[in-house]
Amino acid sequence: MADGGPSRKSAVRDASVRLDVAVVRHDEAWRGARVSDAMIARAARAGFNAAMPSSPGTYEVSILLTDDEEMHALNRTWRGKDASTNVLSFPAGDTLACDASEPGLLGDVALAYETTREEALATGIALSDHAAHLVVHGLLHLLGFDHMEEDEAERMETLERQALASLGIADPYAERDGARPAEVSP
Repeated sequence: MADGGPSRKSAVRDASVRLDVAVVRHDEAWRGARVSDAMIARAARAGFNAAMPSSPGTYEVSILLTDDEEMHALNRTWRGKDASTNVLSFPAGDTLACDASEPGLLGDVALAYETTREEALATGIALSDHAAHLVVHGLLHLLGFDHMEEDEAERMETLERQALASLGIADPYAERDGARPAEVSP
């Protein structure tokens, strides 16, 4: 090949680093919306693979699929915000997972059905694609990524794009008909 391109060796993921995903459903509307546990797990693994922690071993994450009422309570209790939101991340410990010396529980990610559905409808994005984006976004927070500063936001968005592209999902930050998709809440 004249231009090189990615080698098969670099495309193969290190089998000594793995993510186990548990999906917990507190709202059956997610199932009715055809958002499967397998799709949620694939999205979490895509985000994990994009960020790739350096320590070998098995990492774990729980994804909670809930409703706006429970998300409102979680947001009020843990962030002091008296409103629902689309996604919340709850790291398992004080150490950022991407800097951790040992693998283990990364934490939990929660998604609110009604808010996620409304955002998907408003932006013309399939609910399952938007949910996948929120899972990737939440998982990256568990791995220590943030979007408070512009350079951090650019790095996080790049990882989100990579993860979603690996799933065949369009760039959520691309402009569609002159409007940008709803901002992902931290």
